[in-house]
Amino acid sequence: MATRKKKKLFVLDTNVLLHDYKCIYNFQENNIIIPIPVLEELDKFKKGNDLINFHAREFTRELDKLSGDSLFNGGVPLGKKLGNLSIETGKPFSRQMQDSFPENTPDHRILAIAEHITLKNPECLVTLVTKDINLRMKAKSIGVMAADYESDKVQNIDELYKGISTLENINDELITRVYEEAEGIQAEEIKTAPAPKPNQYYILKGSRSSAIVHYNSFQNIYTRVLKHKAYGIEPRNAEQTFAIDSLMRDEIQLVTITGKAGTGKTLLALAAAIEQRQKYAQIFLARPIVPLSNRDIGFLPGDVKEKIGPYMQPLFDNLDVIKNKFSSTSKDYQKIEEMQKSEKLIITPLAYIRGRSLSNVFFIVDEAQNLTPHEIKTIITRAGEGTKMVFTGDIEQIDTPYLDMKSNGLSYLTDKMLGQDVFAHINLLKGERSYLAELASNLL
Repeated sequence: MATRKKKKLFVLDTNVLLHDYKCIYNFQENNIIIPIPVLEELDKFKKGNDLINFHAREFTRELDKLSGDSLFNGGVPLGKKLGNLSIETGKPFSRQMQDSFPENTPDHRILAIAEHITLKNPECLVTLVTKDINLRMKAKSIGVMAADYESDKVQNIDELYKGISTLENINDELITRVYEEAEGIQAEEIKTAPAPKPNQYYILKGSRSSAIVHYNSFQNIYTRVLKHKAYGIEPRNAEQTFAIDSLMRDEIQLVTITGKAGTGKTLLALAAAIEQRQKYAQIFLARPIVPLSNRDIGFLPGDVKEKIGPYMQPLFDNLDVIKNKFSSTSKDYQKIEEMQKSEKLIITPLAYIRGRSLSNVFFIVDEAQNLTPHEIKTIITRAGEGTKMVFTGDIEQIDTPYLDMKSNGLSYLTDKMLGQDVFAHINLLKGERSYLAELASNLL
């Protein structure tokens, strides 16, 4: 006789709600419990301009909308084919909790509630859902099942799309035609496995020659990629050439560029934006502020501008690299200065962008690996007509404690947008700052 499957009951930690305030709708027909200390913690996050503060406010509004005039005891339905949502009030620490975790912290109060629910519901499979690895270990040590929030994770990070492929043993006559036929050659003439994705780039290698091409899915052709400068910045390798090409194509509205430090991700994006300045009303270069060691910027001395200065400096450094390609008296140099003064070019923390119009804008988001998938979605869904969006980052260098290579917004975006005609992705491999920087990036 088949054993009946246990019902599932999920207890949600604060960081899950801050990661995705709509997460409560992703647990199918299973019931969800929110510990009361979670609401306390959310209350502390309500004020502020960062996306995490926005998520705290939005979840509170969502909760208020669900409950209406009713009480939470007994739970409120989340919708058709979904479970109920209830709030669990505080519980005294068990003897096991007292002996193991004497400090009365929010995490431990959440854990005490999860333990209470586990003991009270032996007929259910109770799981504490948290993005805090340490809290998951603590839970498992006292007999409480715990898991990460998996709904928006990339399943196989090793197979994440790179955007570039190399094809060997191509007929040299075909490569010659790539150079001679500016209108391109039909895709059927070059056999690829798997089939090419829209805006995929290829390095074609024959016995005596080679070529670099772009796949145009609208016309089903391969066209040669030309090496172009972008406002004084010249690509130094094939990958950088592909990156500039994707950044300069009008039909590509969304570009993601990944790569380790020194590969030129942000520099290329900014140079391409300035090169195309006449096409756009404004250029925004933004990045999320992620304080080191999880300390809020409030502890730093000075006014707001002085506090955020250290976080924005790398973006200004990239701009200086471009400016230093020209004499300070040249028109090209003066043009950048003028763009900054007139706010045609704006470098700012990402949180300060909220409320601005994103129509006809070249919008670059640096360090996008520190954003959640929901934050990425929030940004892209605000894109208006004529806007081009570029997200750059290194998925191996994540500063946000509750994100990893699989769950960060940049990996998620690349995975979900694959195959769309308006999307291109480039993974930069070679560092171009210096031999020493490249050596340190590889060995340390």
